[in-house]
Amino acid sequence: MKNKIILITGATDGIGKQTAIELAKFGAKIIVHGRNNEKCIKTVAEITDKTGNSDIDHLSADLTSLAQVKEMADKVKSKYERLDVLINNAGVFENEKTFTFDGYEITFAVNHLAHFLLTILLLDLIKKSAPSRIINVSSMAHSGNEFDLENLNSEKSFSSYNAYSISKAANILFTYKLAEDLKDAGVTVNALHPGVISTKLLHKGWAIGGDNLESGAATSVYLASSEEVEGVTRKYFSNKRQSHSSSLTHDKELQEKLWDISYKMVEKFL
Repeated sequence: MKNKIILITGATDGIGKQTAIELAKFGAKIIVHGRNNEKCIKTVAEITDKTGNSDIDHLSADLTSLAQVKEMADKVKSKYERLDVLINNAGVFENEKTFTFDGYEITFAVNHLAHFLLTILLLDLIKKSAPSRIINVSSMAHSGNEFDLENLNSEKSFSSYNAYSISKAANILFTYKLAEDLKDAGVTVNALHPGVISTKLLHKGWAIGGDNLESGAATSVYLASSEEVEGVTRKYFSNKRQSHSSSLTHDKELQEKLWDISYKMVEKFL
């Protein structure tokens, strides 16, 4: 992983932070993303202290704002000539129905739309860096509910669990569609379930404990670094093994429709 450049969203807490620490141990250059700049700076120092790797950068952006997502992408493109691995890790769980400045339900906006936009904006840089990898952190919760295209933005009804489930299914639908589009570009795209991990999100949504952060980061680290998955694309992983996502995520018509809807939602920022 020496000389590899890796961007990880949501890397100042939980699984994302642990993923950054583990990949930094391999000597990769890590770009830490977080919402709060001061917290990003502290995280960079902590990663360097724990790993001895001083080649750690940071970018702050609030993923509830598509304008800030675009600004972050622009900074990456202006500062770096390559991006070997993009790990779309950041995620939220909201108990109350809340909308972003852009008018989108916050769970869908952060967990799916922000990463959809970020990935598209960075695609040219990622393709230029081939062989490169895109990794989307989803969840087994993706299979918890029906996927209603007319309720993506909680237009008809809102349930915190349903909103989270829809956003995580969207991660996988996006993964499969993008992987198909990039199959000849030298870029692999995979999704994963990190496990039931003791994070702020888990405690907020389910009020239960889980496995440690090292376990939660393991599959992301594996997909980012292992030679075993070189060239492997359009797959869903759990516990560092290929697994099965729900049947609806394999619906190509649904993948296309979600892509089109998502594209229209972020179009003015492209």
